[in-house]
Amino acid sequence: MKHLDISVIVPLKNEEESLPELAAWIDRVMQANGFSYEVWMVDDGSTDQSWDVIRQLSHENPNVKGIKFQRNYGKSAALNEGFRKAQGRVVITMDADLQDSPDEIPGLYSMIVDDGYDLVSGWKKKRYDNTLTKNLPSKLFNWATVKMSGIKLHDFNCGLKSYRKKVVKTIEVYGEMHRYIPVIAKWSGFRNIGEKVVEHRKRKYGTTKFGLERFINGFLDLASITFVGRFGKRPMHFFGALGTLFFLIGFIIAGYLATAKIFWMQYKMTERPLFFLAMLLLIIGSQLFLTGFIAELVARNAPERNSYLVEEILENED
Repeated sequence: MKHLDISVIVPLKNEEESLPELAAWIDRVMQANGFSYEVWMVDDGSTDQSWDVIRQLSHENPNVKGIKFQRNYGKSAALNEGFRKAQGRVVITMDADLQDSPDEIPGLYSMIVDDGYDLVSGWKKKRYDNTLTKNLPSKLFNWATVKMSGIKLHDFNCGLKSYRKKVVKTIEVYGEMHRYIPVIAKWSGFRNIGEKVVEHRKRKYGTTKFGLERFINGFLDLASITFVGRFGKRPMHFFGALGTLFFLIGFIIAGYLATAKIFWMQYKMTERPLFFLAMLLLIIGSQLFLTGFIAELVARNAPERNSYLVEEILENED
């Protein structure tokens, strides 16, 4: 198979107007820099003529390839399928709406190949989006992600990113987790994560696909990634510790009430709020402990229970 320098993955939905301009722009950049390349355009259930446009572009330029979903699955699914197909030494993702500039490709490529980064995320320092509906929620989202992940990036949600090929072949993206690819990469052992200020252009065609539900789902996915990354192979450490803590607090309260009843002759103990709190904590603690126990059994019996990411193996043959 011919060696490829770059694979460009473009997830899209209803972007028929921008695709020809984007494909031509990418080709100009690649030709000017002498890169061998492929472009995977992933049609995420478009209802316009986007797929017909991709067919035509592929006919005119064999470097342009396409994947068409039967229905809309979301950006994460589109990226995941693109990652599976990508064969370039460096994989670059960008949106199809022309708000990401292909002129950034050489710089992103260089940071992976020459500077040794595993992943480089774009930072749209100057944005042209609506302040109330996109910019402010994005800042809140980025702040929360930095605090939970410890990765100091300014713009996790920027679609313009570059990856070492090994990264995209290791990680799996689903739900709304495309926002947290740097977090997923970190939990997979790729810690050399960089950032590059990139140009953010005004939308030329179409309308934004951003919605409030994606913002809400994004935070839920962040919690999921954080939990799986830390406790995926040892759930008992989380549920068991939490359950034990709750149970002990409930037991101490119950012990106090029993002592007051027996030695201090206090009455109507079962009518006190502390009694109900003790019972609640004992029940919740027991349930959390059992949840951890069951989760541990599931994890220990899963086919991939002992599947780990091994970077290198040295063996001396006799």
